[in-house]
Amino acid sequence: MKNTTKYKGILLVIAMIFIAAFSRLIPHLPNFTAVGAMALFGSAYFSKKYLAILAPIIALWISDLAINNIVYAEYNEGFVWFQSYQLYTFLPIILITILGFVLFKKVSPAKVLTGSIASSLIFFAVSNFGTWLSPFSLFTKDATGLLNTYVAGLPFLRNDFVATVLFSTVLFSSYYLLTKTFPKLSLNKKVSAII
Repeated sequence: MKNTTKYKGILLVIAMIFIAAFSRLIPHLPNFTAVGAMALFGSAYFSKKYLAILAPIIALWISDLAINNIVYAEYNEGFVWFQSYQLYTFLPIILITILGFVLFKKVSPAKVLTGSIASSLIFFAVSNFGTWLSPFSLFTKDATGLLNTYVAGLPFLRNDFVATVLFSTVLFSSYYLLTKTFPKLSLNKKVSAII
């Protein structure tokens, strides 16, 4: 019975991560997505580190499949399983998850806010570096080009920051409320009220 309850808690966290990932399919401002929030959320509640890393990456990859093969299908030749840019979205997810392992011994509003800010900066640094390395980059392959890439990315950082704070608040608060209402779904992580 205890294992069944534990699996229900794990499934709840996985379901919430997948719902967050599929929010990328609804119209939104550029970089106004739940990508950083779902990595933070998984790291806070999964005791198995591999699951905390894999769940958001798989959810992100599946949502990318839908984006690349449905939303932007006309721009691709055939079915697209992986694009090179995805490396620079998966790598920040791993780094954000590792940050969450360090940050979330206990979940609190201050730690969720700190994690949201840090995860936006991590995503910004890594994804823009990947953009600069891309053969399709509009910027020169020198220090000036790299700096210009980061400057051009600042509006995306603002959107990502606001989205990560918002989606983190929604994910962590929803989990808190669900596990207070249905205690058997809790994965026994010490949680302070987020709302």
